[in-house]
Amino acid sequence: MQEKGPVERVLRNEDVHQVVAEIPEGHQHLRLTVTLADGSSLTFQEATVAAVVRAYVAVKTHPLRKRAVLTGRLVRERKEGYAEWQLVEGG
Repeated sequence: MQEKGPVERVLRNEDVHQVVAEIPEGHQHLRLTVTLADGSSLTFQEATVAAVVRAYVAVKTHPLRKRAVLTGRLVRERKEGYAEWQLVEGG
């Protein structure tokens, strides 16, 4: 029996049907939902979107930098209102 490992998938623009960024009723934070052409969808919480944007900007705007790695970590000492589990640079 063959073991299944993680699946890597590269999404092209034509694979994406719709992107919705919204603050759902009764919530304070943004959620971003990407609906794919096959009907499946991925919803990201605001902290995840913010981390991806930080990584994108760090690489795209730096003259030499080619990579940013964010790793999920438990952060006990953090600013008020921040999640205990955060994507932080390093790893």
